[in-house]
Amino acid sequence: MPKIGILVGSVADASINRVVANVLPSLVTDEDVSFEFIDIKDLPVYNYELDGNWPQVATDFKNQVEGVDGVIIVTPEYSRSIPGALKNALDWASRPWGQNSFTGKPTAIMGASISTVGTAAAQQHLRAILGHFNSPTMGQPETFFHFAADSFGQDGSLQDENQRAVLSNFVNAAVAHVNQFAPVSV
Repeated sequence: MPKIGILVGSVADASINRVVANVLPSLVTDEDVSFEFIDIKDLPVYNYELDGNWPQVATDFKNQVEGVDGVIIVTPEYSRSIPGALKNALDWASRPWGQNSFTGKPTAIMGASISTVGTAAAQQHLRAILGHFNSPTMGQPETFFHFAADSFGQDGSLQDENQRAVLSNFVNAAVAHVNQFAPVSV
């Protein structure tokens, strides 16, 4: 059974990207998959002088990325790029040199915004980083999720059928992507 990590690019508890990410596991049609949320909130700013003496939170983060078969990144866009906290997490995951946790790790990306294409630039920058990491990144469907708060119930469930279809299409394609590219255990 593949395990997929879900990493939210925002550290805000009330992030709309976190709301969307929380819904994804409930939309999967393949019951032979599990999900694990990978938190980046407590990571300190990456500093190469810490290589060899990492803080435990960074080691735990890196181990969590390595412990999943694939990753879904759900990110907002800040200043036409990815949030600094997400870039910081990716820096931790890529170090020390030669031990990048994303190398060969199938990854799918999407983002939610109150505008219709509000995460397009962030996703493009993220694709460039993941390409450098040699992470097989899902190309389609590109998902620029238009977030409407009234589409979600008080319990966080997605009530809008059109938005449900968009997210279901994305997450099921992400599961198929991970199944196709994840290394086979022997």
